[in-house]
Amino acid sequence: QVQLVESGGDSVQAGGSLRLSCVASVNTNGRYCMRWVRQAPGKEREEVATIYSSSNSTYADSVKGRFTISQRNANTVYLQMNSLKAEDTAMYYCAAAHCSGGVMRSGFIYWGRGTQVTVSA
Repeated sequence: QVQLVESGGDSVQAGGSLRLSCVASVNTNGRYCMRWVRQAPGKEREEVATIYSSSNSTYADSVKGRFTISQRNANTVYLQMNSLKAEDTAMYYCAAAHCSGGVMRSGFIYWGRGTQVTVSA
């Protein structure tokens, strides 16, 4: 069982930056693929960014060039968000899947409770 705790959400103005953190209860490096997912009220869930390994990460088209996912220590994944827009307003969730060699071995079955990001225009 993996527990995930997100933090870093805040209210900011458009054009600003935030860094979200996801702290896992286990060492995720090389063992889990990590994903940030967001959901705004009345909208479908959107996969924002996924890190499979230190050299392989993917992004939604809506955040490419503005957001960066990274893992800097054994159990923390970050989402650096720059040039924030009003449409980035959402609850942001961290999720984990079993992985090895950068390949997923399960779905994203572990989820945090989320952190709220609000961007005012």
